[in-house]
Amino acid sequence: MKSPIRFSTLLQAFFTQRLMQQKQVSSHTIESYRDTFRLLLKFIQKRRHKQPASLLFEDIDAPLICAFLDDLQKQRGISARSRNVRLAAIRSFFHYAAFEVPSRSEQIQRVLAIPSKRYTRTQVGFLTRPEVDALLAAPDARTWSGRRDHALLLTAVQTGMRLSEMTGLKRQDMTFGTGAHVQVVGKGRKTRCTPLTEQTRAILEDWLQEPAKAGSEIVFPNARGARLSADGVSYILGKQIETARKTCPVLLKKRVTFHQLRH
Repeated sequence: MKSPIRFSTLLQAFFTQRLMQQKQVSSHTIESYRDTFRLLLKFIQKRRHKQPASLLFEDIDAPLICAFLDDLQKQRGISARSRNVRLAAIRSFFHYAAFEVPSRSEQIQRVLAIPSKRYTRTQVGFLTRPEVDALLAAPDARTWSGRRDHALLLTAVQTGMRLSEMTGLKRQDMTFGTGAHVQVVGKGRKTRCTPLTEQTRAILEDWLQEPAKAGSEIVFPNARGARLSADGVSYILGKQIETARKTCPVLLKKRVTFHQLRH
């Protein structure tokens, strides 16, 4: 009789063999899938009181996945679109599992049958110039985190970079002097160079002269020198928006997301 297959073993093979070696997906996809399974494991630990290392593949069934997705929407307030992104990562894993664990085909097919949620595509909002000015004036320039937040928000507004591109930005990606620009690898692994305005260049040069936390090469690190998480950036934006609303009351009527800074 074959021993039960551990979920952790299959998940590790999915990332290292399927995604990285066979499909050679981008680092952005890896990070998105990683975040999905990190949230799933935390949910299982809370709901079923099981540690990740003790989970068996058979524990991850369709009712559990549905409960996880519902919890994301109710507790974390994610949109239907974000829910579908998480479901897509899980489906990709179960498509892989279908070949690795054919004996669990019924369980796998039930998970793959979970439907995506339909949603109405709404027009992306944007900030006006006075609103942007209020946001950029919100960070406290007397503190390290305030100077980082100001440089981060200014760069986001001026360059229109995606969240993952901003958090992964490294010092070697910045070029100053004549033709100052920032270089990132975005969707589809396409390299993109975005010119920097004189104001943004000056702010970034000043910011990068500050001692790096723990010798980090990340341009906008957290307090430990590590890369900011999506939740970390969301917290920063929310904090600075609250401050900006004191001088720009019209922001009280807006729900501002990082994506809106691109518009």
